[in-house]
Amino acid sequence: MRHQRIRNRLNQKPAHARMLTRNLITSMLLYETLRTTKKRAMVIAPEIDRLITYAKSHEPHVAIRYLNAVVTDKNACRKVMEVFIKRYSKRNSGLTRVTPAGARIGDGASLVDLAFVDGVNTVPETTEVPSKKTSPAKKK
Repeated sequence: MRHQRIRNRLNQKPAHARMLTRNLITSMLLYETLRTTKKRAMVIAPEIDRLITYAKSHEPHVAIRYLNAVVTDKNACRKVMEVFIKRYSKRNSGLTRVTPAGARIGDGASLVDLAFVDGVNTVPETTEVPSKKTSPAKKK
């Protein structure tokens, strides 16, 4: 029985779910934003927080081995060690943000945007309208 066994899991075969999780984590670390289904985002968000927190609290050679066991690209590991540790040095947790993004066209699955909290904004918050130059009124 599954009494008190609360954990977000994907509904694929174990090897496929493990590889999907690794690929999503790698993409999130490389591109800092990701659009995926709500269930997948809820699975990988704590994993990303755990990786960065581990890298902050351990020696670099230990952290690199821990990261390379999860990520599938060496540049993702490098980015964690060079960028994310400095960016989130004063933040303990809550490194990712999940915002709703509507539904997928094909099957209606709920989509979300997963992004880092203090990351680079990909969507501009306000769009400025260029002001028109006013010319003085003509006299007749």
